[in-house]
Amino acid sequence: MVVGSELGTFMLVTGTVPSVMVDFDKISDPNAEYTMRDLSAETMGIEKTRGGTRDAEITDVQTTMVDGNYPWILVRVYTDAGVVGNGECYWGGGDTAIIERMKPFLVGENPLDIDRLYEHMIQKMSGEGSISGKVISAISGVEIALHDVAGKLVDLPAYQLLGGKYRDSARVYCDLHTEDEANPQACAEEADRVVSDLGYDAIKFDLDVPSGHEKDRANRHLRPGEIEHKAEIVEATTEAVGDRADVAFDCHWSYATGSAKRLAKRLEEYDVWWLEDVVPPENHDAQREVTRSTATPVATGENVYRTHGNRDLIENEAIDIIAPDIPRVGGMREGQKIANMADMYYIPVAMHNVSSPIGTMASAQLAVAIPNSLAVEYHSYELGWWEDLVEEDGLIEDGRMDIPEEPGLGLELDLDVVEENMVEGETLFDPAP
Repeated sequence: MVVGSELGTFMLVTGTVPSVMVDFDKISDPNAEYTMRDLSAETMGIEKTRGGTRDAEITDVQTTMVDGNYPWILVRVYTDAGVVGNGECYWGGGDTAIIERMKPFLVGENPLDIDRLYEHMIQKMSGEGSISGKVISAISGVEIALHDVAGKLVDLPAYQLLGGKYRDSARVYCDLHTEDEANPQACAEEADRVVSDLGYDAIKFDLDVPSGHEKDRANRHLRPGEIEHKAEIVEATTEAVGDRADVAFDCHWSYATGSAKRLAKRLEEYDVWWLEDVVPPENHDAQREVTRSTATPVATGENVYRTHGNRDLIENEAIDIIAPDIPRVGGMREGQKIANMADMYYIPVAMHNVSSPIGTMASAQLAVAIPNSLAVEYHSYELGWWEDLVEEDGLIEDGRMDIPEEPGLGLELDLDVVEENMVEGETLFDPAP
């Protein structure tokens, strides 16, 4: 839990009793003693006034974790102009402490310098792991909040800060589940219901479901019966929707290279939008081998960090579709850099997303600002209060997310709903001034 207004103080709470308190303003920072990559405004000699609200300074950064269908980490950046920006990290533990650790690097800085502050956080946290993982996820949440602040300060929507738009709305694909996910007919019925009743023309199912033919969960090997069971799910769902919807399938980085190749080859006769995360994410050579072995489109990217991490996948054409997660990969501008690099190789972008409306809108704002966007994932269609987390309504209609023309992300948190759904032991961040 991060305590709202106490600058530089982090409380780790077990139940309701504080067990550890760290003042990050006072801990030693060995990197700062020798690094040449401190990119603070003071070090860079940035002194000129800009005029009006453009001279704003960051006064605080706070987080609150919400118990959604994932534990969403919401971020708020506060300024002396009275403007507050909302962002979101990738779900899970660790980010709140990292953001509190980075707060001293941000307070006093101009929130309009998004790119510099992103690089400033990367460099200041280099000794603590700013290559990948939770440090990048935490930085992503702050970066998204900076886009919201910046847009509000200059009265422009976030997509405009990214260079303008190619489209008015972002296509959304709905991640589907059933009570019997291993039953092809149950999957087919849910696919038909969501397409017919909810208006989506793009959906995705998990394919790494039990088949009854498994022998060993650890060796990543797919037996023939397992492959046939997965083919039955693919056949049932794609036939159920026909040409009314595109259908993708997620394997959650589960299979060995040889098994992945056999699975992808078996699915070539079906109209598969893409086969996602079919092998573990660490070995890009294995990923490339799978992709080049099949006509089935292959996607990955949610477990890859920053532009540098995605470079090999793109330059070696190891994927047909790149799937970065914006609250995880580095934020909106880093997502745009990845999309631009992918576009050089004519690779489309399908953004992975399991976020609240804040992270989802950040992805959608980026989706309208890049030419090669396929769709943004929506993972909360069974969560009745997902949209209630913000003051706006009608966020997703007929499988599209309309992009507001209001400044920043165009959404404001409903703090009452946030408070009602916080994880146990969490503290609500401060309201806007």
